[in-house]
Amino acid sequence: MTGEVPGGGAGGARDAASGPRPAGRGPRDQRPRALIVTLYGLYAREAGGWLSVSSVIRLLAHCQADGPAVRSAIFRLKRRGLLEPARVDGVAGYGLSVEARAILDEGDRRIFARRRAAAGDGWLLAVFSVPESERDQRHRLRSRLAWLGFGTVSAGVWIAPGHLLGETRDVLRRHGLDRYVELFRGGHAAFAPTAERVPQWWDLPRLRGLYADFLDRYGPVLAAYRRAGGPAGEPGGAAGEPGEAAAFADYLAALTDWRRLPYAEPGLPAEVLPADWNGFRAADTFFGLRDLLAGPAHRFAAGALAGRPDQPAR
Repeated sequence: MTGEVPGGGAGGARDAASGPRPAGRGPRDQRPRALIVTLYGLYAREAGGWLSVSSVIRLLAHCQADGPAVRSAIFRLKRRGLLEPARVDGVAGYGLSVEARAILDEGDRRIFARRRAAAGDGWLLAVFSVPESERDQRHRLRSRLAWLGFGTVSAGVWIAPGHLLGETRDVLRRHGLDRYVELFRGGHAAFAPTAERVPQWWDLPRLRGLYADFLDRYGPVLAAYRRAGGPAGEPGGAAGEPGEAAAFADYLAALTDWRRLPYAEPGLPAEVLPADWNGFRAADTFFGLRDLLAGPAHRFAAGALAGRPDQPAR
């Protein structure tokens, strides 16, 4: 699963007076396209990569995405070559393309590994020069490097933590951009301390804002689940409505908002970040939600997908 495809918005519930949002409820500001990518990344691959249109609509109704918007988003993903139409037992649906599978597999390693570089791991430099006659390729290359989380040292020299070498090499090759680039690994030798240079290479205020939005939205959700002892209706959870549907909606939303953040900030060494870096707390929040919600969310999705695929959507 990855941030290479369009990400959902990370707007937060900023009204502190309203208190924590009850788990499984509240407005969603995420685009259906981003939710569909997350849904396929989580559950379609274990089902052969195919989901019926009606099941996608039915599941995303729990995230307050309406049917026409979901159908339109599926069509746009098809047009981008990420989904391919297919009928299974006469039921209309879409499967993952080869490219989409590769993107999702790469994304799993970035999003779920929680990898953070150490100061001694070194840096990866991408040095490139693209002829003026190929300006479109220069734009594509810069876009790919930015998506991978590279910072900018100068116009043709970009930098990332050293552990991104394999992923960078694979992505640039897949997009036919490797012929413009040379990759180097090494240490920062001089002249200023690295911690002073990092804010010049990466837009740390922007990254801090992205993490703050995530914490504003999902910190209260995690706190509410912890107070309740887990999703309602789960073993050890509070009494109330069955919790799997709520867990599914909250986990899908959290992962949709989280999956772009390990790309925006690619695991920079803690030693070169501010001591109060809120990215650490954001990661704790996401993985706390994953620990609580991934299991019941999976059971809910599996149950929904095991039903009749042509049942009317909600």
